[in-house]
Amino acid sequence: MKRKTYLLGVSALLVVTICGCESTRQGLVSQKADALVVLSPTQGNNVQGTIYFTKLREGIRIQGEVTGLKPGMHGFHIHEKGDCSAPDAMSAGPHYDPTHQMPHGAPTSVQRHMGDFGNIEANAAGIAKINIVDRTITLDGPDTIVGHAVIVHADPDDLKSQPAGKAGARIACGVIGKK
Repeated sequence: MKRKTYLLGVSALLVVTICGCESTRQGLVSQKADALVVLSPTQGNNVQGTIYFTKLREGIRIQGEVTGLKPGMHGFHIHEKGDCSAPDAMSAGPHYDPTHQMPHGAPTSVQRHMGDFGNIEANAAGIAKINIVDRTITLDGPDTIVGHAVIVHADPDDLKSQPAGKAGARIACGVIGKK
């Protein structure tokens, strides 16, 4: 009887471990995501990645991985237009601010562009793992982020300079789509 109880306990733990770790298993994340963006490099860059957007009760989880970065911090934003056609991605326009009244700011600022996500940090191998929850963005309605571009910048966002945080060149771009 002890062996059977032990095996049931181990089986239950395994099920909880497999099913409860969606935030760390890319396959499970991609299955549950409501929207996603595939990032492609701008001209002269090798940056790429996939980012998933998942509705939660407390906001939208933004989760994924970006590769080909130089180690360190990189500005990470949603931009006004869903257009990555220019070689430098300038066709994506400025940061997304549906009110056209907010200043640029940190993701924790009360007043900020809806698209201001601050920075992602690349490790020594040039990989940035993203796992944040934002309470401002939406995947539905008139202010949806769907159809807008995600941009990764060459430099860190200083979180204060207007209008865009001095984050430098646009090194990757992709348009958010519903899954």
